[in-house]
Amino acid sequence: MALSWLATAAIIGLVLGFMPNTVKASDNEALTVSAEHVANQETSQVTGQVYSQVSGKTKLCNRVSEYDIYLSGIHTGTMKRTESWQGQSAVVTSTSKASILGIGTQYDQRAELSWSNTRDEWITDNFHQLVTGFRARDMKVSFSQNGLESEVDIDGEKDRYTSTEIPLRDVDTLAIQMRQLLLQGRTQFALIRQASDAIEPYQLYVKEAVKSEVAPWGEITLIPVEQAGAEEVTYYFAPEMDYQLVKARYHGIILKGLIELNDYSSTCE
Repeated sequence: MALSWLATAAIIGLVLGFMPNTVKASDNEALTVSAEHVANQETSQVTGQVYSQVSGKTKLCNRVSEYDIYLSGIHTGTMKRTESWQGQSAVVTSTSKASILGIGTQYDQRAELSWSNTRDEWITDNFHQLVTGFRARDMKVSFSQNGLESEVDIDGEKDRYTSTEIPLRDVDTLAIQMRQLLLQGRTQFALIRQASDAIEPYQLYVKEAVKSEVAPWGEITLIPVEQAGAEEVTYYFAPEMDYQLVKARYHGIILKGLIELNDYSSTCE
């Protein structure tokens, strides 16, 4: 679902992870970041205690988002994503069902993430992704060294990946970290996704807020975040809805992808 939200190499690249990985750049190429990004990382000290503790007891809360998935304007499926928070850690479960190239496909993922006091960032601890139908796979990934190293097991075949500067993350933690950076007031930043057979570096740019009609909420303010790199995607976050991801648009040459929020509930403050 969304925010596993987001899909695969198309929207289904971001949200579902179905399309082929296109980037196999060297570590140096993948980790090119702007001077502003580095400077912002050094100066940004916004606390990670977003989900606080009250009276010594860790608060528990859930966020549930449901999305519609479209390819080239055609409704192809749905996605549901649940964030279960406990203090500075969370378990995110996502389920997507869609028809890809006429093949019924289901995507299920469970990701565990936590706040790194060392890096002041949300880091993926591990995730398990199961895809049936189009590009079926059973993918298990564990992370170490504050997200800079990963071990990927796909259908029993293992590989390792390393990043020198930017943590490797799954799509769900990417979305949560993106939201965190927006809350910090960042205007551009770099992130890296752990794909099935590569690491995919992205540079992201925050644009001016726009007004948009979003059913069933009516006209709300959205903050576009444009992604360049392995895939070109625009994400739209809603400040009026706790900076949740309302939609994401994949700018493919042939296929145009879109996920759009249709229901949202939260017990989190």
